[in-house]
Amino acid sequence: MIVDGFLTNKVEPIAGFANQDFIYGFSERRLGNMSFSYGDIQGSLSNRKVFLGRLGIDCRDLVCARQVHSGIVRQVSVKDKGCGAQDYGSSIKDTDAFITDEKNVPLAIFTADCFPVFIYDSKSRSIGLAHAGWRGCRDRIVVNTILLMRKVFKSLPEDIYIAFGPGIGSCCYQIGRECADYFPNDVKKMDGLYYLDLIGANLRQLKELGIDETHIYDSGICTYCRNNSFFSYRKEGQEAGRMMSIMMLK
Repeated sequence: MIVDGFLTNKVEPIAGFANQDFIYGFSERRLGNMSFSYGDIQGSLSNRKVFLGRLGIDCRDLVCARQVHSGIVRQVSVKDKGCGAQDYGSSIKDTDAFITDEKNVPLAIFTADCFPVFIYDSKSRSIGLAHAGWRGCRDRIVVNTILLMRKVFKSLPEDIYIAFGPGIGSCCYQIGRECADYFPNDVKKMDGLYYLDLIGANLRQLKELGIDETHIYDSGICTYCRNNSFFSYRKEGQEAGRMMSIMMLK
């Protein structure tokens, strides 16, 4: 649920995220580019400070990744605070999702059409945050995140709750035939063109993993349709900045 530009636990999309001791949210376009490597980066650090300050998070504590559209997940802890917080070079290499069960470790990912995916285990009180584009979905990034939570935190499917932030919808996500072949059940063909339903593809994988559908929330926001409010790589190309999604246990 968007509240003043944030997906927050103040207004509740799903019961499993209600009244929990964690912060989760995403920035909107009006808060500026949050990336140090894409779009106009001149104001990125100050944009981060403003956004995170409203959430009560010190921007110097961020844990960021060099996202590579993969299925790679890493567990992080207090010792990783500050990685990528003030420069791109110090970001954790080759990673597209984080998990942690430690408090005050703010996880961050950056998107401009790919989906940010917020994951919470209500029993072990652990969290995960994933960057899910078509390549990540092909490589099962969200499933891999939950499987690592299962291995490390003993997470069970019935205790997992998930929220999808803004991303490009099936209404706009035109793809090539070679990409469509990876998602035979989640592509529709219109006027000879292929359109991918990334949410549907992720939902299919999550159901196969045993996640209860009532534990999954989709913001329903298409970044391409609502480019006035969100960055969209498909619409803007190399000029596109990035939104930040954040998740942290308190």
